Amino acid sequence: MFTLKDKLSEKLENAAEEKIRKEVDKASGYSEEDLFSFAEYDEEEAEKTGYSNYSYWGSTVRMFFKNKGAVAVLFVMLAILLFTFIQPHLPGQFDPNLVNSDPETFKAMRNVPPNETFWFGTNNIGQDLWARIWSGTRTSLLIGFAVALIEAVVGITMGVLWGYLRKLDFFFTELYNVLDNIPQTIILILVAYILSPSVKTLILAMSLTGWIGMARFIRNQILIIRDRDYNLASRCFGTPTGRLVMKNLLPYLVSVIMLRMALSIPGAIGSEVFVTYIGLGLPSSIPSLGNLIDAGRAVMMNVSQRYQLIYPTVILSIVTISFYIVGNAFSDAADPKNHR
Repeated sequence: MFTLKDKLSEKLENAAEEKIRKEVDKASGYSEEDLFSFAEYDEEEAEKTGYSNYSYWGSTVRMFFKNKGAVAVLFVMLAILLFTFIQPHLPGQFDPNLVNSDPETFKAMRNVPPNETFWFGTNNIGQDLWARIWSGTRTSLLIGFAVALIEAVVGITMGVLWGYLRKLDFFFTELYNVLDNIPQTIILILVAYILSPSVKTLILAMSLTGWIGMARFIRNQILIIRDRDYNLASRCFGTPTGRLVMKNLLPYLVSVIMLRMALSIPGAIGSEVFVTYIGLGLPSSIPSLGNLIDAGRAVMMNVSQRYQLIYPTVILSIVTISFYIVGNAFSDAADPKNHR
């Protein structure tokens, strides 16, 4: 039951509030109706949903091309790769295994310094060094790309099984402990010594244990993201394991996978150079950067013949450094954390 006093108090409070409201409206120049109004219902607006035009690969490409230095190195690398394949089809090119002879004396044109005919000179038996360097670059790049591809396929497959299937963890851990304690140099030497020297032999020797590093890295990354909430939810909804791996796990590892593949190529080329350097690499009938550098090393003390070492070394350095720079830049660009 409200008393008369309560009713009077309520009326006074309402009058005071109304007076204050009018004074505020008068001071601001706006009335309450101007400041607040009901929004009308619009069926088309209500049906609209959120939309994002984000593209992972599009963002990756845009981020990569913002790195001007890496883009310049990429064009240099692509130019070298392209030229290695078109060089044999250009006019006036010599066969890399042809021993060039003087048309008058019929003697082999040995150790001819660079000139208009032989742009990089000739070696100690008269073969054109220009043709042999580009043929050797093709061979070394073939070995590098093949080894990187094998390491990626085998390493990613083994790494996913190792990290995702708990039952296989013990087996792969023990396999890793055994293979990782065998020096890769010993494996390269043994395989190259047992089998006949060839491109396939070198690829096999480098790939036998080269995938271990990739597999262990993928395994560690899988362990980090395997039990996150979205993966647990996908398993609860019955998502097949293959789809879960391809859609939920591997996309997060694209940047690191590309980086390791980019570094595997110069690593394989360096291993080929080492095996050839110790005399177990490719025969001289198959030009490669390894046997060209080995041949140049033999004459490096002769000042007039040092070009036989300088030219293949420069090409090898450009190729390996280019892959390293481009691989690091692409890895940074492929990281979703750097996308805007």
